[in-house]
Amino acid sequence: MKILHINCNYVGTYLHRIMIEKLNHCGIRSAVYVPVCEEGGEAPTQGCEVVISKCFRNWNKILFDYKQHRIIRDVQKHFDLTQFDCLHAYTLFTDGNCARYLGRKYRIPYVVAVRSTDVNVFFRRAFYLRGRGVRILRDAAAVFFLSENYKRTVLERYVPEEYREEIAEKSYLVPNGIDDFWLQNRYTDKLKVLEETESALRDRKMKIIFAGRIVEDKNPLATQEALRILRGRGWTVEFTVAGDVRDKKLYERIMSYPQTYYAGKLSKEELLGCYRKCDLFVMPSHTETFGLVYAEAMSQGLPVIYTKGQGFDGQFPDGTVGFAVDDNDPEDIADKIELAAGQYRKLAAGCLELAERFWWTDICERYREIYRAVLAESL
Repeated sequence: MKILHINCNYVGTYLHRIMIEKLNHCGIRSAVYVPVCEEGGEAPTQGCEVVISKCFRNWNKILFDYKQHRIIRDVQKHFDLTQFDCLHAYTLFTDGNCARYLGRKYRIPYVVAVRSTDVNVFFRRAFYLRGRGVRILRDAAAVFFLSENYKRTVLERYVPEEYREEIAEKSYLVPNGIDDFWLQNRYTDKLKVLEETESALRDRKMKIIFAGRIVEDKNPLATQEALRILRGRGWTVEFTVAGDVRDKKLYERIMSYPQTYYAGKLSKEELLGCYRKCDLFVMPSHTETFGLVYAEAMSQGLPVIYTKGQGFDGQFPDGTVGFAVDDNDPEDIADKIELAAGQYRKLAAGCLELAERFWWTDICERYREIYRAVLAESL
C-alpha cells in the first residue's frame, strides 16, 4: 500500500513528521507533497520521500482557484500519481480540493481531514467556497475529524441536510498523537505527592501553567483576568508562562500582572520539569484544531482547562481530565479552575490514565485499518 500525503502544513509542525514515520513502521509506504509559497524549511522524515515545493506566491492565496491550479500542476510534475493507491489530504480546502481533482483524474480514492482553519476560516468566512467544501467531503472515501465538536459544527451548520448522513457514515474521530517522550515519561509518581498538592489547594494556593506561542489566539490575557478574579476570592496564584514570544506587546501585558513568571522557550525536557512543579494547565484558546499541549500536560498528571467547542473539547467527557470554558468569559474560566481544584485527585488520576490514548503507534494502526477499508471498497 502506497499513500501520497498532501500536506500544506508539513513544515510548520513536527507532529505530521512523527505520524509519517510511525505509518512507515506500520508497513505503509508514504510520500509527502508540501506546497509552500516561500523558500526554506526542511522536514527530514526517515524512510519517506518528502517534496517541499515553492509553487505559488503569497498573493495567490486571495485567488483560491488560481492557487489550486498551480498546486495541482506542480504535484503532477513531482510524482507519478499512478503509483499511489490512495491520497491523504491534511486540510479540507487547500489539500482536499487538490486531492479531489487528482483522485478523479487518476481514479484514486482519497481521504481528507478537517482542521481548525477549514472550520473557522474557510467555512465560516469564505461562503463562496462552502459548496466546494461539501463536494470534497462527499467525494472523499473517508473523512477525519479531530473532535466531535468540529464534526457536529461542519455537519449541522455547513452541510445540507440531504448529505449529512452519507458524510457522517464515513467520518472518523481520530486524535493527534503526542511525542513518545511524554508517554514514556508519564509522571506516575504524581499520585504519591497528591496529598501535598491537595493541602496547598485547601489553603487556596495554586500554581498554573500555560505553554504555547505567545500570540493573541492562545488568549493568555483571559487567563490572567481569571487569575485576577481568583485572587479577589482569596486565592494565592502563581502563573508560569512558557513559549516563544511572537507578540512582544502581548507579552508585556501578560507580565504586568502579579505573580507571573516567564520560563522561556523550553525544550520538552525543561517543560516536563515545569509541568511537574505546577498544579493545572490553562489555555482557553480562541481557536484550536486539537491542542497537543493539553495531552502533553495530561501525561504529567495536570488537569487541563480548554476551550468549549474547539479541538480538545469532546476528546473526553467534561470533568474527566478537566473542564471546557467560554474563552471570552474570565469569570467562567475562574469558576472552572476552582472546580478543578475541588476535584483534583480524580482529575489528575484521569489524566495519567487517559493520556495513553495519544500513542502515535496506536493511532497509526487505526489509520492503516481505514486505508485498507478504503482500498477494499474501491476494488
